[in-house]
Amino acid sequence: MKIIISHPTSNQNSRAVIKGLYNANLLYQFQTSVAVFEGDIWDRLSHFKPLKELSRRQFEEVLKPYTKTAPCMELSRLLSARLGLKSLVRHETGLFSVDAVYQHLDKQVASHLKQASKQGLDAVYGYEDGAFQSFTAAKQLGMQCLYDLPIGYWRAARRLLQQEIDLWPEWKATLHGFDDSEAKLQRKDTELALADRILVASSFTAKTLKDYPGTLAPIEVIPYGFPKPVAKRAYRIASPIKLLFVGGLSQRKGLANMFAAVDSLLPHVQLTVIGHKSTEACEPLNKALAKHHWIPSLPHSEVLKQMQAHDVLLFPSLFEGFGLVITEAMSQGTPVITTDRTAGPDIIEHDTNGWLVEAGSTLALQACLETLIANPQKIIDAGKAAIETARQRPWSVYGKELAEAIQRG
Repeated sequence: MKIIISHPTSNQNSRAVIKGLYNANLLYQFQTSVAVFEGDIWDRLSHFKPLKELSRRQFEEVLKPYTKTAPCMELSRLLSARLGLKSLVRHETGLFSVDAVYQHLDKQVASHLKQASKQGLDAVYGYEDGAFQSFTAAKQLGMQCLYDLPIGYWRAARRLLQQEIDLWPEWKATLHGFDDSEAKLQRKDTELALADRILVASSFTAKTLKDYPGTLAPIEVIPYGFPKPVAKRAYRIASPIKLLFVGGLSQRKGLANMFAAVDSLLPHVQLTVIGHKSTEACEPLNKALAKHHWIPSLPHSEVLKQMQAHDVLLFPSLFEGFGLVITEAMSQGTPVITTDRTAGPDIIEHDTNGWLVEAGSTLALQACLETLIANPQKIIDAGKAAIETARQRPWSVYGKELAEAIQRG
């Protein structure tokens, strides 16, 4: 089997997929907007501060012969955003919106399939919002459609997040999961309907697909890998316990529950929050951030240092396809308290290398923290176990397992 894979912006999980397909001799071509290889023009440009974002598009040299790029749309999006031209990058309608970038690359892949089928191409690997046209063309050519869904299904998101609006109406302004047009939602459903295989990174994402109003192709859960773990980590037994949250500041992340649980345990805990506010129009969020240590933004390397400087990462998310911050913290030896609506159940053994609590339950989160306050040695033991978990599952394992799943059919 030979596979063409596309991803407009690239990220750690898509890079692992591409390398896994390459190692398994399954890769026909990788299409993206911008791909940076050591020493090329994009690599040199990424050293200039305005184009530093490009450094995140770095790929291994062995993938260069397989890579085809279409940079104009994505570079226009990045430039428009930096210049503050909001109308050009506005959700769905902007000329250089994320949606436009995805659809442009999707169309390019679709136009390439007929010729590629004559050269041995068997399958198309696509991501949500970027597979509608390529899957439609692939079906006409009798090719397999492999669908990667990195986040939970949209119907389940609306159902669960509407419950949050009912429970915490004052936090409604932070929930932005209701902005997609009907046309976009229909494209998502069509992509799913066209898929011959659906690949997800967590059991929770797989469960959300039960909300799909129809029959779906087989679904396979393959958790993402971990960053390289730290070689050494210093621990302490001291009060207060230093807690950290990293992520978008929205009730989708369970912030209202987190702040309520933490505030009930002061001064035995201390909380640092790293993340951007999605809105200024949420008074409870503003008050909570004023009470605790808030850092709006940090470079990724500094976030990792903050993880090592704290005892426990809190990630009480209410709807998460995976939650890469979980694996990042564990790789730093920082154990995580998370919920059953993340990848937590797939990679955390409760009370061994971290802790799992019921999503949306302030009392469950509070009880877990009370246990750690009473027995801080648990934090050290779980942190050491978290490092070992990270050591056993590098990103290469994810790519290998995904390629093997595709080969099994």
